[in-house]
Amino acid sequence: MRRSLLIIAFVAAAGALAWLLVDRLLEGNATTKGSERRLPVPVEVARIDRGTLVQRRSFSGTLEASSQFVVAPKVGGQIASILVDLGDAVQRGQLVATIDDAEFVQAVQRAEAELAVANAGLAEAEAALTIAVRGLERARSMHEGEVLSDSILDTAVAKELASRSKAVVSKSNVTRAEAELASAKIRLGYTQVRAEWNGGKDTRYVGARYVDDGGVVAANADLLSVVELDPIVAVVSVPERDYAALTPGQRATLRTDAFPGRDFDGSIARISPVFRQATRQARVELRFDNRERALKPGMFVRTTLELVKVDDATSVPYEALTERDGVRGVFTVTDDGVHVAWKPVRVGVRDGARIQITEGLDDLKVGTNVVTLGQALCDDGAAVVVPGARDKTKSED
Repeated sequence: MRRSLLIIAFVAAAGALAWLLVDRLLEGNATTKGSERRLPVPVEVARIDRGTLVQRRSFSGTLEASSQFVVAPKVGGQIASILVDLGDAVQRGQLVATIDDAEFVQAVQRAEAELAVANAGLAEAEAALTIAVRGLERARSMHEGEVLSDSILDTAVAKELASRSKAVVSKSNVTRAEAELASAKIRLGYTQVRAEWNGGKDTRYVGARYVDDGGVVAANADLLSVVELDPIVAVVSVPERDYAALTPGQRATLRTDAFPGRDFDGSIARISPVFRQATRQARVELRFDNRERALKPGMFVRTTLELVKVDDATSVPYEALTERDGVRGVFTVTDDGVHVAWKPVRVGVRDGARIQITEGLDDLKVGTNVVTLGQALCDDGAAVVVPGARDKTKSED
């Protein structure tokens, strides 16, 4: 019995000692963890700034000629010659092609001959009318003197009327022949194919050539495509979210792989009022000066539009934004430089790496620092350390 009591006392003492050791270890761990929580959080910071912000959007698109005109002959026939080639400059009204005119020349000659016949017929009819008028005058004089009978007078009157009608018909024949001659001459003129267009500049360029010398074409068949290259139009498709911010005249810039690093300036020219059902996007046309004719229709381009411009805007780096309990905000560094304060904010225009703060930082001055890296470990009032800030302070001292 005595031995059993000794064993029980020994076990109890060992248990108490073990409990004491565990309790001390747990207390030590808690103290260590508490010390870790109280250590300053290393962060990176950037300044609150004030200035102009521009919200931009980039879209891909294709260049198109600002105006395109297809040269087509008004008469069919064999192409005698094409006087311009691909890429050639063309002036308004310039002769660009000719069609074999042998048949048209013959048609003019035939119309001239028919006009001559009609004129001869008219001259004959007018002479017969003159004679008939004189005969009627004599018949009336003699009838008044009771020399001629009524029937002979009636015959003279009928002859004069018939001659007058024939003269009218002959004159109509002349008018018709003149019209046919004029028409034949117009068709002959159509064999000289000219590049005529309305509006725009007087100089354009051959963008495509569809036929060669000797080919036979029908009336209104395409011969050449003549395009205007200055200005040139970039066509992009804009989704609904950006559509409301677009207005004609807004500034735009363009880049293309053909000229790396070079920006072309332009503006919005036209905005379609209709969205395509398949893509839910609207067509927008941007106009760019192209005096050097460096840009060509069909090029793939990337355009950037300035949607919104805000002057004197308060801004922070976009990386400074974070969320706490579903609220967006930033951590600002307090005046002592070693603590941060949580500031809920509202944002506006984003310009690249910076974003406008419309509400929440009105009580802070420009130059105040906000946390841009490490805010995930921060709470309101947390201690922080900015790497390099202490060294900088010592060097300034």
